[in-house]
Amino acid sequence: MMLDRFFRMLASRTRPLTPPPLSGASGFWPWLLALVVVAAPAAADDWFVDASETTGLAFKHFNGMSGELYFPEMMGAGVAVFDYDGDGDLDVYLVQGHMLGPTKSLTDATFEPAHRLPLTDRLYRNELQDGELRFTDVTVEAGLKAAGYGMGVAAGEVDNDGDVDLYITNLADNQLLINNGDGTFSDNTSAAGVTDDRWSVSAAFLDFDRDGWLDLYVGNYVAFSFDNHAACLSNASAPEYCGPKSSPPETDRLFHNLGNGRFEDVTETAMIHTAFGGALGVSTADFNGDGWVDIYVANDGVPNQLWINQRDGSFRNDAFMAGVAVNMYGASEASMGVDAADFDGDGDEDLFMTHLVRETNTLYLNDGQGWFEDRTVTKGLGGPSFSFTGFGTGWFDYDNDGWLDLLSVNGAVNLIVEQQRKGDPHPLHQTNQLFRSRRGESFEDVTAQAGTAFELSEVSRGAAFGDLDNDGDTDVVISNNAGRARLLINNIARNGPGKHHWLGLRLVDPRYRRDAVGARVVVVRENAPPLWRRVRTDGSYASASDPRVLFGLGDQGGPITVRVIWPDGNEEAWTSLEPGRYHTLERGQGMDTGE
Repeated sequence: MMLDRFFRMLASRTRPLTPPPLSGASGFWPWLLALVVVAAPAAADDWFVDASETTGLAFKHFNGMSGELYFPEMMGAGVAVFDYDGDGDLDVYLVQGHMLGPTKSLTDATFEPAHRLPLTDRLYRNELQDGELRFTDVTVEAGLKAAGYGMGVAAGEVDNDGDVDLYITNLADNQLLINNGDGTFSDNTSAAGVTDDRWSVSAAFLDFDRDGWLDLYVGNYVAFSFDNHAACLSNASAPEYCGPKSSPPETDRLFHNLGNGRFEDVTETAMIHTAFGGALGVSTADFNGDGWVDIYVANDGVPNQLWINQRDGSFRNDAFMAGVAVNMYGASEASMGVDAADFDGDGDEDLFMTHLVRETNTLYLNDGQGWFEDRTVTKGLGGPSFSFTGFGTGWFDYDNDGWLDLLSVNGAVNLIVEQQRKGDPHPLHQTNQLFRSRRGESFEDVTAQAGTAFELSEVSRGAAFGDLDNDGDTDVVISNNAGRARLLINNIARNGPGKHHWLGLRLVDPRYRRDAVGARVVVVRENAPPLWRRVRTDGSYASASDPRVLFGLGDQGGPITVRVIWPDGNEEAWTSLEPGRYHTLERGQGMDTGE
């Protein structure tokens, strides 16, 4: 216990001070130095290749740092991969920042913006043709007006018209951007009743009452303002970014979709208002196996929340009883990113989340009834993550062997002394990590084998997962704070230990003209364990991923049988699905299983 307290003391963020804030960059850091991150050229046998530059995904995040060490400047930002124009490939939405502070101007900035002013989020259309990726910036053509200090993005069809809409979380004044179906978006925030002027980070669309309309959960962080901005010191008494305890925590919000273009704020009636957090990550899934979607919230430095759906419009926070409020030592952690999936093939949703340096990431194993056990150490994920601060994360089968692997994208929140000494203007950068599943029994760190893209040391935040080139494996878009976005193209089929079979599915309920968010699907195989996946876009950190379900099949190349459990509990089956391609499964077109 004494050792545990020692490590927790080392991991403590910062302590607020009462002296006035620092007065600018002069005499503080060498803020005018340029940050240049150089990676070696991609090798022919790399598993993942950064294709951001070659494909035209030329985005650079601007955090507005000026030397004042404002808390929000090192927290953003997220990314979404989604098919905004309905052409069958994934487009990319990247969240942008701007200058911070009541009197700051662009001339105070350390990192000049890479885009023309005014600064705004950017939308890139995927021009995939004959397997070749190319992105075009269509921000202006799409009529996007998202110039807030951006944090995250959630994707979902809120009006059931077949076009994916977006909810943008900001330091203040979130936005609901409705897809008009003609390549443009309209801001419908006020009319829809989903205005939130607090500091929001992650949000998620879910159908919590199973009425066919996607509702909205908004994770709010802390009540930061420039008036209460404190000067903080590190353990070495050096100027430092403040942590979440320097500002009061906020409560999250839950909006019920009324189906008429409007939402109702049901935070109080749903009981969400009963717990304060400091939310950074949100993942929605049926954690206790009762057929109703629940909500898990990763909070920064305070106990996490597991909102169990009571099936009457309300939720109960069972995080402590379920074993997912704190870690195995009873300590709250600085939870940032989170994702839920069935990594061990037993049919229930397990949890993984990223944390602060010296805390380790955490893996919670579900027993099938919504009771969890911290198995971080026994699964081999404790030691490798001890020296990193993780943000975006996700379960994905990068090598299509049938077992879910893990990615953690990393970047510090406390200034790294060694990088400061070298004159680095943004001394928070770290490398990312890739963990391979050993058939669900444990994980091994394979970062060193993944390629030169994993040698980049940056301040990574958001991570969105999806098959951007439609070749049957999962790619990743990573957003970097005060740095350029990275597009990691998966080349494992060509350069990995062996080519594996795959099956891609899009699950659609034609009654609602959208992806069946929350549906679960299982691949039934002879002489092999079943493979469970679900339709979702949430998880990670402040990001939204591909709603399609991608199964790695390993060496199995024959026709595949799948069973779909729709969000309302009805089940259907499809047989003889051909591997190596994507199939669209519409509700009502399969065989009734009678269950």
